[in-house]
Amino acid sequence: MASVLTACSGNAPTSADPATTTSPSSSTAPASSETKGEKVFRINIGSEPSTADPGLSDDTTSSMVVSTLFDGLTRKGTDEKIHNAVAEKIDISEDGLTYTFHLRDSKWSNGDPVTAQDFEYAWKRALDPKFASSYAYQLFHIKNAEAYNTGKATPEDVGVKAIDDKTLEVQLINPTPFFLELTAFSTYFPVNKKVAEANPNWAMEADTHVGNGPYTLAKWEHKNSITYLKNDHYWDKENVKVDRIEVAMIEDNNTALSMFENGELDWAGAPTISLPTDAIPALKDSGKMITKPTASTYYYGFNIEKPPFNNVKIRKAFSYAIDRQQIVENIMQTGQVPALGFLPPTMAVNPNGYFKDHDTALAKQLLEEGMKELGISKLPPIEVIFNTSDGHKKIAEAIQDQWKQTLGADVKISNLEFKVFLDTVDETNYQVSRRGWQGDFNDPVNFLDIFREKKGNNSTNWMSPKYNELLEQASKELDPAKRMQLFGQAEQILMDEMPVAPIYFYTDSWLQGENVKQGIYMDSLGNGDLKYVEMK
Repeated sequence: MASVLTACSGNAPTSADPATTTSPSSSTAPASSETKGEKVFRINIGSEPSTADPGLSDDTTSSMVVSTLFDGLTRKGTDEKIHNAVAEKIDISEDGLTYTFHLRDSKWSNGDPVTAQDFEYAWKRALDPKFASSYAYQLFHIKNAEAYNTGKATPEDVGVKAIDDKTLEVQLINPTPFFLELTAFSTYFPVNKKVAEANPNWAMEADTHVGNGPYTLAKWEHKNSITYLKNDHYWDKENVKVDRIEVAMIEDNNTALSMFENGELDWAGAPTISLPTDAIPALKDSGKMITKPTASTYYYGFNIEKPPFNNVKIRKAFSYAIDRQQIVENIMQTGQVPALGFLPPTMAVNPNGYFKDHDTALAKQLLEEGMKELGISKLPPIEVIFNTSDGHKKIAEAIQDQWKQTLGADVKISNLEFKVFLDTVDETNYQVSRRGWQGDFNDPVNFLDIFREKKGNNSTNWMSPKYNELLEQASKELDPAKRMQLFGQAEQILMDEMPVAPIYFYTDSWLQGENVKQGIYMDSLGNGDLKYVEMK
């Protein structure tokens, strides 16, 4: 989930209608992009996806997998606008609290009809506390959704109901101007109830996977490759221009770049793996690299229950000792901006940030004060964990050196395979972890909501009643300026208590082959969508 820049040629988004809002009621890649008359697109996603289940997807890699295999009520087009997808017509009440989705005729990949009940089932499944979806909170805009997720209400109380097979009615707590953007997000995708209840592991194998998206999961050789085939049951199949997508899982981005240069891949780089940092200067000079800023933040998370990071002054000392400018200029080199707050520039309340980059004098002072408060004269060994990536490794090595030079810290850096990394973070079995957050929609609540409680995507064990109170006030505030002020106060608390150390705001960079007419659609949030790929 970490996680962007416009490389797509400006083709029309899709034949889907603009979202209506009416008031009242084994081999890593084939040898060629065209095999036996098929149009084939070949990419590398870097690592094994954690899931192909929309209710469990919570990282950039699995998110792109899920968006390839599923379609929501709405979907973002290449024009950056939200368009109708499974929903053919959408009615919104005058008070903005009731959404009625009228579904078009569409089918699952196994031929079953997609119904309103499939959406109701999927949303309540994600909210079920026993299901433990990291993204359950994305549904909390719905009436009684949070209450059900926290065991204070029943599934029948949740404000989503299939009126009939083609009509879904949704009741919201407060007017939510970005709700149709949310319904294009993976947690809001439907799930085939019959399939999911018959086999709890239905989403983890190609033979049992059932989706309703532009492609089907034809083959999944775990930790090796994925093959997608165009879904003949997809309602918008006329606008899916590629027959097959071959997906490699090569963690070494130098190897992936070599494969691209040798013609074995049609795409290299974002959204799921970075280009090799050593190759960036030459790629920039060649003019072949495409770069786009995204609403995404790269940061380090501190586990505040693991010493010495149970002390706020020590957390701040470690954050202030980081030289962000040096990292973006010498390591990243593709226009990233040092992050002095958590919210990215597209939604920043305080664009100047909340602290000074590389403030070594203050860092040393805070470290000394924090150690006195903990009653220690020497820092314990520190470990930073990150998932396999050349870029993550170089950043960790730079920060390891900076912390040694400024704070005298003995820092070990540990590289973990992606799924092991995610499990370790979810179990909060770490001191410092590499983290990233890519916006799901362009609003501060999407970033700040992460830290409402000690679960889901918040692996720091930090929470604050005052912080939550401000977010609750913001959710009910109709004045946009006052709402942003409340978000600013909440972000101030986050930066004062520093459970996370923001490092930089992302850009995404990639290369696409000369035979690619329309590549992976990369939106301003850094999401990659394979639906719109087209080969020359």
